[in-house]
Formats: sequence, structure tokens, C-alpha cells
Amino acid sequence: MASTYAFSAGAHGHWRISSIVACRGAGLAPAEALTIHPCEPGPIDDTTSWRLLGTLSNLRYATRDEVAGLRVRQEGLDRRQATHAALIPIKKSAAWWDLAQDERRAIFEETSQHTRIGMDYLPAIARRLHHSRDLGEPFDFLTWFEFAPTDEPAFDELLARLRATREWDFVEREVDVRLVRTEPV
Repeated sequence: MASTYAFSAGAHGHWRISSIVACRGAGLAPAEALTIHPCEPGPIDDTTSWRLLGTLSNLRYATRDEVAGLRVRQEGLDRRQATHAALIPIKKSAAWWDLAQDERRAIFEETSQHTRIGMDYLPAIARRLHHSRDLGEPFDFLTWFEFAPTDEPAFDELLARLRATREWDFVEREVDVRLVRTEPV
């Protein structure tokens, strides 16, 4: 399995883009569809509106107990009923990255309770985090979520809770891309 993925937006794709909203900072160019595929080196196709790259990595701020809890409760991606999705690219400020890892962990979990909030929405909402900062990308993280249409209000609640935390004081750019699956699993 490839560890670096490309999120390519254009006229065609496995997911139809229903909206692109700039929550903080600059948004992304309009596009009709999105495809997620293993990263292929080389130039972006002329028909691509934008492409974001992200690498799968270890869970950097999670404790052993949190990782175990996530593994027990979180379901995988590509579930038949999960026909809706969201791609949320996030860039954090220099002030965030100037903190030591234990200081970021304290804000991420002890203060903001990021993992605990996310656990409240499992297994209905599945997610996968891609790291982009070390790739020189415009965002630090690409978070991919999948859920059933009936779980979209819960997903919106999850986002509202996370955006109300101290951690979000360090977010300088965030885009919310909503999608609907165009091809069956």
C-alpha cells in the first residue's frame, strides 16, 4: 500500500464535490470532482484544478490507550453506507510549530480533548489523517472523513466542537470540501 496519496480535483472523479468553503484563510479553486490515488510523481495534468499530497504516518500525539481505543471503535473507510465525505485541509501557524511536541500534545489533547471529542462520533464517522507539512505542501494536514448521509449533522457537530477548542487558535488556514460518492464501493 502506498503511503503518499494525491487528492486531485478536476472535472471527473470518484467523488462529486458539493461545496468548497474557506473556513479560515484562502480557499481552493472550484472543481467538480475529486479522485484520491497513490501519488504519482510528475506535473499536474492540465485538467486538474488542484492537487494536494499527503502521507500516512503514525499517530503522533496519541497515547497507547488512545490508539487502542481508536482501533476498537473506528471502522475503516469505503463502507457501503458512507456515501458522503469531507476533505479538510488545515495549516497551523508558526506559533504552533514553535512549540515542543509535548506542548502541542498538551493543547491537542489535555486542553482541547481532540481525540476524546472524535471518539464521541465513532464508529459513524471514519477518518484518515494525511501529513503534508514535510512534503512542502500548502497545508500541514489533510483529514479525510467518510459518513452516511444521515450522519452529516453529527459530523457538523464534531467540527463545531473541534473548532471551539484552544487548538483552533493555531489554525491559520482551513478549507471544508464536501463530497458525495459517484461510484459504488
